[in-house]
Parts: sequence; C-alpha cells; structure tokens
Amino acid sequence: MSSGKRAKGRRPAPPPRRQASPRILLAAGVITALLAIAFVVTVKLVNGSSDPKPPPATGVALPGADDVARLLTGIPQSGDVLGSPSAPVTLVEYVDLQCPYCQQFETQSMPTVIERYVRTGKLKVEARILAFIGPDSQRGRAAAIAAAKQNRMFNFVQLLYDNQAGENSGWLSDDMVKSAAASVPGMDVAQLQSDSGSSAVDSQSRTYDSQATADHVSGTPTLFVGPSGSKLKLVTLQSPTDLQSVKDAINAALG
Repeated sequence: MSSGKRAKGRRPAPPPRRQASPRILLAAGVITALLAIAFVVTVKLVNGSSDPKPPPATGVALPGADDVARLLTGIPQSGDVLGSPSAPVTLVEYVDLQCPYCQQFETQSMPTVIERYVRTGKLKVEARILAFIGPDSQRGRAAAIAAAKQNRMFNFVQLLYDNQAGENSGWLSDDMVKSAAASVPGMDVAQLQSDSGSSAVDSQSRTYDSQATADHVSGTPTLFVGPSGSKLKLVTLQSPTDLQSVKDAINAALG
C-alpha cells in the first residue's frame, strides 16, 4: 500500500465582533468579515495545504504524551523491537513517519494490537523505519533509530504519529524532534541529538533500506507476520485501519 495524501483541515475564520452600532455599520462589518473569510479560503485552496503544526514550547510535552506512556509502560523494548524476546509470533512493520496511512494504522489499530497481543507476551513487533517521502522522513528516521539506542523508539515514533502534519511541510523539524524526545520519560535528549548524526545510525538506515528491497516493499505501511524464527508472511491490508486482517494473521501464527 503506498502512501497517500490526507485531506487538509482549514482553520475557521473568527466570527465578526459584535458592536453596539447603527444597523448600517453592522451590515458593513458583516460584509467585510465575509470577504475576509472568502479570501482565506481561496488562499488555502490555491496553496493546497495548511501551515505545519508548530512544536510546543520547550519543557511542554507534546499532545498525546500521557496516552503513549500509558500504552507502552511495562512493555520491554530492545532497540527496534517491542515486546518479550520470547514471544511466539513476530510482526515486522515497514513505516514512514510522514506517511498518513501509517499514521492511521499506528494511532487507530496498533494500540489494540499492543494491548491484546504484545502486552500479553504473544507478539513482538519489529519496526523498520523507511524514508520514502522526503527530507523530513530522513530526519525523523535518524532520530527514531537514535531513540532505539535508548530503547525508547516506540514511544518516540508513536508521539510523532500523534502529532503528524502535512507531508514535507517542514513539521518534522529539529525542534519537533527535540520536543518529541523531551516528551518521552527517561529520554536523554542531548544524546539522541548527537546519535542522530552518527555513522551507526546511518548504517542502520541503510540496513532498513536493504531489508525493504529484499522484502519487495513498495509502500508503507507494509506488514509481515508469522511464528518467530520462521519466514513471515505479508499481511494484505484492505484499508489503513484494517485491524481484522492483522488479528487474523497473528491468530493463525499462534495456532
């Protein structure tokens, strides 16, 4: 499944201010406001995108940080693997941090997979981060791999999906990376920033690319499921939020 575009939301224009004035002035104010709204809508339609979400001020957690902490607390992480090392079933996911389909899957379906299968020790998840979409994807991937060195990749990645904005809009900036890292309990932000530019992170990025080529991955998200230690099978998703197909594949692997 290849990455697609999400419909961009538009900020509603503020309503005209109410004033104690003669009727003719009120009518003129309404007309002016309507013209302003029409102008803003026209600009948005021409540009085809909305402004990227600004990261929060330093020291303020990203939206969703508490939910991510609750989802993942108590589940072991080792590098790019979430779950018990002895879990009988493995799910490998190829994702791009800018991919809107990945965002839908990770925020709407993956929490159920984690609670039902990962937390109970039945499944472990291996994340292989790709950078199909552009420079923001590359920056995000490097930071995610750096987060894996601190065994906090899944917290970091989930937070970015919770705060994802338009593709290549500049949202996944250095400031956003810093804000996401600072929103993960126990994350050493300075170490993540340093590791992001390391040769080890670059080498892991190339490894993910090589694995994707070997697995004939042409888009994201792409999932493989099967008994741990055996050849995994491709899961054909019918939609970005096709939880049932993932559950069926996991249950089949569990026997």
